Amino acid sequence: MTTASSARCARAFGGGGDQLTPWRERLQRHALSWVGAFDAGRLVGFVQVCWDGGAHAFLLDTAVDPPWQHQGIGRRLVEAAAADAAAAGCHWLYVDFEPHLETFYLQGCGFTSTPAGLLRLGGESGVGS
Repeated sequence: MTTASSARCARAFGGGGDQLTPWRERLQRHALSWVGAFDAGRLVGFVQVCWDGGAHAFLLDTAVDPPWQHQGIGRRLVEAAAADAAAAGCHWLYVDFEPHLETFYLQGCGFTSTPAGLLRLGGESGVGS
C-alpha cells in the first residue's frame, strides 16, 4: 500500500510522486482510524482520523485520485471517518483545509467554519529554525 498511497496522494495533492511515505507505520502509530475507497481492488481514495485519546479527533490526508473526484467518494470517506470517531467516543471532529476545499468541507460534509491558529515549526521562518 505504500507505493499506491504515495502515488495517489501525489496526484490528488498535485505533488511529485518521487518520494515514498511510510504509510503503514504512520497509520499504526498515529491513526484512530483510516478509511479507503477502492475500485476493483485499486485504492482511489483515503482519509485518516487522528485523535487525542479522548473527545477530540481530526481528519488528515483526505484525498481522492483525480479520475474519481466529483463522484461523492470524498464525502463518503469523511462520513465513514466521522462515524469511526463517534464510535470511539469522540465528540468533536476537526479539519483544516485550503481555501479551494471550503465548499467541499462546509457544504458537502457539514463542517462549521471556526477561527483557528497555526504555528509553523522548523524550516524557514519557523519556530526552532
